[in-house]
Amino acid sequence: MKINPALETPGESYGDDHFSASENTPLREDAFVLSDAEKIEQISKSVRDIMTTLGLDLQDDSLKGTPDRVAKMYVKEVFGGLHPDRRPKSSTFDNKYKYGEMLVEKNITVYSTCEHHLLPIVGRAHIAYISNGSVVGLSKMNRIVDYYAKRPQVQERMNIQ
Repeated sequence: MKINPALETPGESYGDDHFSASENTPLREDAFVLSDAEKIEQISKSVRDIMTTLGLDLQDDSLKGTPDRVAKMYVKEVFGGLHPDRRPKSSTFDNKYKYGEMLVEKNITVYSTCEHHLLPIVGRAHIAYISNGSVVGLSKMNRIVDYYAKRPQVQERMNIQ
């Protein structure tokens, strides 16, 4: 789809072609140089700037803590899956029953964030595999899905991950 460049808003890309074949989340090499506390401090300042630009009164009791709350939420929750140290351990067990059929875990609720618009993605994930001699604990599948969902994401990359 081609868009007339004269009609385009600055900062927008042309069209809807955002294809990325990489299974890796696009992170800079210095993504983990700052500590969580330093990230929270910088994000809080940025959120404060956004709210001030929008004309919100940050002296109001209901708004004054918002920049800090948003920053903590981004670093520790919504985008907590960016940090490799937070990847869950996926313990496996011997397939003593010699079960050779597909193992399926369905309807895992997914809460993620669209990397193009930073808006919520809510959906369901299904995981299926055939044992190679070991099986993964069911609760681990949910945790792995949650880990990959907690980052700016597109559904195609998450599916690959």
